Amino acid sequence: MPEQKHVQLPSAGTLVVDRGRNDRVGEFRGVSGPYWSLRPVGGGPEWEAIPEYVRLATPDERLRARTAYENARSRGDVA
Repeated sequence: MPEQKHVQLPSAGTLVVDRGRNDRVGEFRGVSGPYWSLRPVGGGPEWEAIPEYVRLATPDERLRARTAYENARSRGDVA
């Protein structure tokens, strides 16, 4: 586990990248003990992330995540 340091808390719904999970993009949901709760764009099961491994998503990453979700929705893969 990385050394603890102060990390800015994003607003709920902010898209972030979890570098501890292969740069998975998710929405910040809140704090759960020492971890941050994130969930996939568009919904789904939340996961816990180590705050030091999370960074804000770039504009390209936000667009890519939202486009992937909309494409999956149009195929009927997600509700």
